Amino acid sequence: FIYGICNAIGSSIPRATNTGSYIHVGPEIGVASTKAFTGQVTVLTMLALTLAREKHTIDETQYLAIVRELGQIPGKMKEVLKLNDRIAELSKIFTYVHNFIYLGRGYSYPVALEGALKLKEISYIHAEGYPAAEMKHGPIALIDAEMPVVVIATQNGLYEKVLSNIQEIKARKGRVIAIVTKGDTVIGKIADICIELPETMECLDPLITTVPLQLLAYHIAVCKGMDVDRPRNLAKSVTVE
Repeated sequence: FIYGICNAIGSSIPRATNTGSYIHVGPEIGVASTKAFTGQVTVLTMLALTLAREKHTIDETQYLAIVRELGQIPGKMKEVLKLNDRIAELSKIFTYVHNFIYLGRGYSYPVALEGALKLKEISYIHAEGYPAAEMKHGPIALIDAEMPVVVIATQNGLYEKVLSNIQEIKARKGRVIAIVTKGDTVIGKIADICIELPETMECLDPLITTVPLQLLAYHIAVCKGMDVDRPRNLAKSVTVE
């Protein structure tokens, strides 16, 4: 039994699957998808909530709290988009960088992967996303004064561990761009650059934290003079395995 999540009505995924949902985020102009990512995360969150309620693995109070917070996400995304000009200015610093590392723990690890993917796709800068817990198993060897490291460090249950990762990076003279929760005063004293975001539930964090990383990739690509809508070697629809 296959459940398909898709944006374009009538495309190959809806035809090949048993059932599914359309995310209805509108046409994607660029090849490198951005809003489709947050649209898919939203649908998967709703699917998880529905299944949890049906299986009675979540109580009604918790269920309603998450649903209410999900309804607040569009407004919080608008707040993040107000940072666009600041992120555009920051991007100029990294126009000629050759490598990036993105780190995240828990829900933030897929966000690190998405941030690195977008940078690779449209700016052609080599970037890798890693689970922050595995930093010492390889990526730490690459860290020096020339290596920018993007760390998703919003305030959640893994905050102290991520803080420790940042301290390790700074001890090796790495340049840290930290994605933090608004009002964070601890990481702000350590990181080279802090991008402050509105607070939300840990399970909904990716919907907020993904946006500044996509903007960062976009503005770095623009600074490099790249065509962000038509990146080289990429196709909007993959027709071969």
